[in-house]
Amino acid sequence: MILTVTPNPSLDRTYEVPALDRGEVLRASAERVDPGGKGVNVSRAVAAAGHRTVAVVPLGGAPGALVAQLLAGQGIEVAPVPLAGQTRSNIAIAEPDGTLTKVNAPGPELTPEESETVLATVFAHAPAADWIACCGSLPRGLAPEWYAALVTRAHGAGARIALDTSGPSLLAALAARPDVVKPNAEELAEAVGRPLATVGDAVKAAEELRDRGAGAVLASLGADGQLLVEADGVHYGRASVSAVRSNVGAGDASLAGFLAAGGTGPAALAAAVAHGAAAVQLPGSEMPTPADLDPAAVTVTADVPLDQPLSEPAAGR
Repeated sequence: MILTVTPNPSLDRTYEVPALDRGEVLRASAERVDPGGKGVNVSRAVAAAGHRTVAVVPLGGAPGALVAQLLAGQGIEVAPVPLAGQTRSNIAIAEPDGTLTKVNAPGPELTPEESETVLATVFAHAPAADWIACCGSLPRGLAPEWYAALVTRAHGAGARIALDTSGPSLLAALAARPDVVKPNAEELAEAVGRPLATVGDAVKAAEELRDRGAGAVLASLGADGQLLVEADGVHYGRASVSAVRSNVGAGDASLAGFLAAGGTGPAALAAAVAHGAAAVQLPGSEMPTPADLDPAAVTVTADVPLDQPLSEPAAGR
């Protein structure tokens, strides 16, 4: 069972339009409404693959009730934490060439009591979990050290933690030694404070995160594939993709595939790449099923192309 923790979930509406023209009335050719948030997406991908998952989600108001309903309809066990505030609603506008414009709402502010209830709910379900995936931004009311405290308490209970966040919350959590962290290229560059221009630059940055405490680093490099940097070595994986329809949730699908395949080694990396490649070819934030996967399109190698330029260099900040 994979337990997911999404401190700032959302109700996501995706509209497909012929073109995004500012100041004009746009008529959508398709619309989707999905439960959102990085951990929620991991649960959705795990469930789509036929595995058990429990989603810990603080929810409030009508959007929160709809998120819970949609998750349950996808075979996900929901562990809701009632909030006084209202769950945020996000909007994404997708164009035919794969360009995606997103507007993410800030979400509610959690009280100290609500924060403690989220943690208590996580640890009530932790004994049955093979992995705990803690994902996404922290809502207002939670300090950057919140994830670090969760990792420490989870390790004390014998659980394995995968962490997908960025900025101060990622840096603060490294000292607590999460088992896996999953940054994208931009988040990786931000964490080490320097730009990344090549695959080799990304490898060095991932190794630096391991030096700071991460057990392993699963790094998404967009169209350039994915890296797995762990104690047993470095592996590089990529897949051929015919057309990108939407990249919403692709990284979350990758993490789900990785954890469902054991969470370590080249076979798990291959599963991550296959799930991510399938996700970008689906509309909105739809998660891939086993029928959507194409393992034959995936290559994983220990011969990492260190000098290969990144198609989208990460600037870092």
